[in-house]
Amino acid sequence: MKNKKALHLSITIAIIFIVLYIILAAKPLAKEYQIIPEWKISTSNPLIKESNKDQMYFHLGQTIGYFTEDGEITSFESFPAKVSISDKYYATYDSVSKNIPFYFSNKTLAGEIEAEGYPYFKDDLIFLFLPGGASFSKCSETGKIEWTYEGIIPVTAFSTNKNYTAAGFADGSILIFSNADGTIISTFSPSGSDYPVILGLDISEDGQYLASISGRNKQRFVLTHREEKQQKPIFHTFLESDSPNQTLVHFCKNENRVLYNFHNKLGIYDIDTQKNTILSLDSKLISIDENEDFVFLLGKDKKKYTVSIVEKTNTLLGHFTFNADTAFIHANKKNLYVGKDSSISKLLISND
Repeated sequence: MKNKKALHLSITIAIIFIVLYIILAAKPLAKEYQIIPEWKISTSNPLIKESNKDQMYFHLGQTIGYFTEDGEITSFESFPAKVSISDKYYATYDSVSKNIPFYFSNKTLAGEIEAEGYPYFKDDLIFLFLPGGASFSKCSETGKIEWTYEGIIPVTAFSTNKNYTAAGFADGSILIFSNADGTIISTFSPSGSDYPVILGLDISEDGQYLASISGRNKQRFVLTHREEKQQKPIFHTFLESDSPNQTLVHFCKNENRVLYNFHNKLGIYDIDTQKNTILSLDSKLISIDENEDFVFLLGKDKKKYTVSIVEKTNTLLGHFTFNADTAFIHANKKNLYVGKDSSISKLLISND
């Protein structure tokens, strides 16, 4: 009898232990996301269609053009040397060009840059980097020079938005300009390294925050906030490893997060929570874009490209890879566009 009672007690204890283990060890499953292809178009001798819809540019190898979110290619051409392109303007040019014509997305002439240098378009902004690499000009919508910064130290990092431009230099200094007239609003030098070159840079849309990666031998990321004409550091961290190459720094659209790339890592600093998150990547980061829900990262290792998806919670949702000679990503609304060699695909990331 005692043996039966002991057996029943052992079984009861075992059952209780199993139930408790299941309750305590269970973890909620991650959300199930799907990548849904919506269309795929070829950029090899495409059918050109005129459209009044918003257009995005593509640059694949030695071809450029524009397309709509419906998959219509509205412009296409090959170029022999160099190109600068945004969603509004583009120009093809030689190594050093003068009197450079530039065009709207529909190929109509927008203007001519009446100086020698290298054009750079960002949305509807037009800049010209002058020969020597130490000076640049801001141009009007027709290509007239509005103002020029003339320097002697090479520009190694550059960022611009609607109202402000930030330039970083080989001596470790950063200048912030007003786009209206070229006035220098503030200056800053992150310092703290043996070789203080600026390798990555971005400025927030309101001009209040400046983020940079600088230096060799104790390379670091620094985030500052502008108080009157002074840049006050509010966060900095030394990076795990040094790189001699230019890298990406990117303020998210809501401006409460800034992303920065070093080696095969992505740093995400949340200004609201003051939390710094480090994610591991599989390859060198070459592009960052975002839509309403996610941040998309394009990495490259030889001919292998990786698209990584980051949630608003600063977690890496997943990634996919493909082989190509050339590629790009664009993102808007809830969509992701991936260009690969001679094709463009529209993808929807969904958890429905």
